[in-house]
Amino acid sequence: MASSLSTVSARAMLAAMVEGERDPLVLAEMAKGRMRIKIPELAQALEGHFDEHHAQLARSILHRLDLVEAALAELEETMRAEFAPWAHQLELLQTIPGVGEHVAQVIVAETGADMSRFATAGHLAAWAGLAPGMYESAGKSRPVGKRHGNTWLTAMLVESAGSVGRMHGTNYLSTQHARLTRRRGMRRAQVAVAHSILVSAYYMLQRDEPYQDLGPQWFARRDDEAHTRRLVAQLERLGHTVVIDPAA
Repeated sequence: MASSLSTVSARAMLAAMVEGERDPLVLAEMAKGRMRIKIPELAQALEGHFDEHHAQLARSILHRLDLVEAALAELEETMRAEFAPWAHQLELLQTIPGVGEHVAQVIVAETGADMSRFATAGHLAAWAGLAPGMYESAGKSRPVGKRHGNTWLTAMLVESAGSVGRMHGTNYLSTQHARLTRRRGMRRAQVAVAHSILVSAYYMLQRDEPYQDLGPQWFARRDDEAHTRRLVAQLERLGHTVVIDPAA
């Protein structure tokens, strides 16, 4: 019923069980927020055998979780202090959909937030390993997937792309993810969106400006414009002069 032991509801129930509470209804009533609609299912799931031996094991596991969480919190504070000189750049990067604090920190840590090191956004993508490689033979070329590069940066950007994919067409990147997933599969879609995120980061840091979203309708407009150009070209090949007069 609970997606993680780290949720407030799950920890409250486990703590109560460790302290001796065994009534499934009492435990289920400790659910908070959206979990409260699951109280009947929670009560049913909490029925079973849980003795003092189980309580001791749970107490030990929870104690270790507390220690790990405390260590992670301390590490995050240390990282924030170390990244203080790049606070502005981190704030800019987090305006990109799917890019949170940790991903922004990795971008800054791996690139130094200095885009002058890279001649173009394409050079940055190639350095990171997100530019598609090409195999050439007999005068023909074909894509062979992404190149080898900065695996740590690439992994974080692909993870961000996965988050964008769950936004369901609410912005340019999520629309790009959906379109490419239908055509080429989830893996390639995430690599392509990761590439888009990194290219956006390049220009944002170079120009010192926040993310400007093209909108979820950008691809539809591009397709309409391309279709219009194809129709005009066909008519011109037939000897017609075409003047486009957009409808009001």
